[in-house]
Amino acid sequence: MARPLMFAIFALFLSVCSAWGETAPDAEMARALVGADTAQVLVQRQEAPLPLWQVLDAGDRRVMGHIASTWEVLKSTGYSGKPLDILVAVDGAGAITGARLIEHAEPILTLGISDQDIADYVDGFAGLRMGAQGLEGDAPDIISRATVSTGVIRDSILHTARLLAHSDRGGIDRVSFEPANWASLTQMGAFATQSVSLRDARAALPDANPPIPDKDGIFLETWISVLDPATIGQNLLGAQGFRRAIAALPADHDALLIASRGLHSHRGTAWRRSGVFDRVMLEQDGRQFTPLSSGYQRLNQFEPDDAPEVKEASLFAIPRDQIDLAEPFTVTISATRGDAVFPISVPFELDAAFVTPAAAMPVPPPAWQAAWQQKQGPLIGLAVMLGTLFTILFFQDAFVKRPRLWLWTRMGFLSVTFVWLGLVLGAQLSVVQVVAFVHSLLNGFKWEVFLIEPLIFVLWGFTALGLLFWGRGVFCGWLCPFGALQELSNQAARRLGIKQIAVPHAVHERLWIIKYTLFLAILGLSFYSMKDALILAEAEPFKTAISLRFVRSWPFLLFVGAILFVGLFVERAYCRYLCPLGAALAIPAKLKIFDWLRRRPQCGRECRLCEQQCTVGAIDPLGRINPNECILCLRCQMIFHEPHTCTVLKRRNRAA
Repeated sequence: MARPLMFAIFALFLSVCSAWGETAPDAEMARALVGADTAQVLVQRQEAPLPLWQVLDAGDRRVMGHIASTWEVLKSTGYSGKPLDILVAVDGAGAITGARLIEHAEPILTLGISDQDIADYVDGFAGLRMGAQGLEGDAPDIISRATVSTGVIRDSILHTARLLAHSDRGGIDRVSFEPANWASLTQMGAFATQSVSLRDARAALPDANPPIPDKDGIFLETWISVLDPATIGQNLLGAQGFRRAIAALPADHDALLIASRGLHSHRGTAWRRSGVFDRVMLEQDGRQFTPLSSGYQRLNQFEPDDAPEVKEASLFAIPRDQIDLAEPFTVTISATRGDAVFPISVPFELDAAFVTPAAAMPVPPPAWQAAWQQKQGPLIGLAVMLGTLFTILFFQDAFVKRPRLWLWTRMGFLSVTFVWLGLVLGAQLSVVQVVAFVHSLLNGFKWEVFLIEPLIFVLWGFTALGLLFWGRGVFCGWLCPFGALQELSNQAARRLGIKQIAVPHAVHERLWIIKYTLFLAILGLSFYSMKDALILAEAEPFKTAISLRFVRSWPFLLFVGAILFVGLFVERAYCRYLCPLGAALAIPAKLKIFDWLRRRPQCGRECRLCEQQCTVGAIDPLGRINPNECILCLRCQMIFHEPHTCTVLKRRNRAA
């Protein structure tokens, strides 16, 4: 039974892969994309140096433009972690003549944004020009409430257009690939080498302490290269290792390889403290640059069988505005003994086989950079808010000893969370983002995809940190706008005298199953159909109440109204039993390394007051606090420290 199932899964995988490869434009689509003014065009496939389609006039065979697929060229994936395929057409002048959305699996339908809205956004890139100084013209504005998806689409289109516009122009050739072993690469001029013997080093550093041995041997033998050309990088690191190494580079950096063996290390150990590889210096046209640890990757042994065994191999990220690795430069590795310095210089020039003739065009700035600049004010406000919450939780003992301060601070914080963080900024986390993160890990994680939403990124970062320190309650109890709305409305109901319903603990425990089942169903369904998973994710009322601010059709409003109505009688009923996001956060919260909530041996045996006062039922009849259900409201901690409320403290006071 297992074997047929495996074959079926494999067949499904092959069919999905083949489906993503079927993006070839027909003549009519190609004619529309390049804006041809002729009745008939010819479409010819070209594999090198870039996989693309050349569109020619059927009459005089004049080239009218080029078309490329973002998925085929970049392996572009969207926020959902699924492939994102857009055909981009560029004419001979470097102008985008058209773009066509072919396939996507972005979570936009849940936000009231249609496929046509995304298609119109893609069409809006027509007319932009990839000039020598960068992008000429204004790209269409990113769609509100779909900033991540449309930001990824923007970057994919502009990156592909840049490659199309300059596929026959200068810079490092990052596309062409030719299988080669170490000897072949050496013959092609991929390396600059230098070897210094122990005796040479002893002569240069006569006063070294300890002295350099006076014998045959290698002091330093080094190989210098640039890994960006696929023929070099992919042959040395293997296809998977090459993709992983290049993907980890910042967008405006290139990869310098330094490999060495011998007594001397080109890395040393000081960089672990300083973050600077002070033994390495790059020089070019009077400019100098020392590699930093932030762009460093340690490499393993090289793939070719005939590669020499090296002691160390390093990849350094070199910013293009400092050193252009396509032009000649010199790497100097210093050996220092006391006050004496022995510089070992290795000139390097990338062979013409790996460089195209002219200078490459600047890379358009990624969408996430503009997003962070535009959100500076809200980010500062969010930082203040998170700093306040951290202070409350870190010094919670002093905080909960003042009941009035606790009450007003909590109600005020929740009001800010609901009104400012939720309704004004729309910074509501969702289970959709968890699903997208899982798919991104499986399909090739890209930081820039998640950086496009600065507020969401910061919130997730703080929530992840909070999971380790305090558990899921950091977000669910303080930073969830919809959770804040439920608690505020329930507090208002209590003040109006609405009687609360106490859910029996046995029923309470069994109802927890719903949210965990719902989360696993959404996650599992996403592997079959992201669209169906997003429909099921409508079990979250966040989009209706927070993202769309209650501006939605009546069935969604009725659903939110029902949740809030039940919440008037059972505080945070949705959080307790239905929230798939809460379930998703509770699972990694098992890794919590601190236990901040204080208990006494008498809790649950001699006294059950905290259990009765816990508004979300996170304390069981034995007095144990379930971190998967606790929202860190700190009500039990206030009772714990209150001498006139806690029965244990009252008994001690009477005894005293």
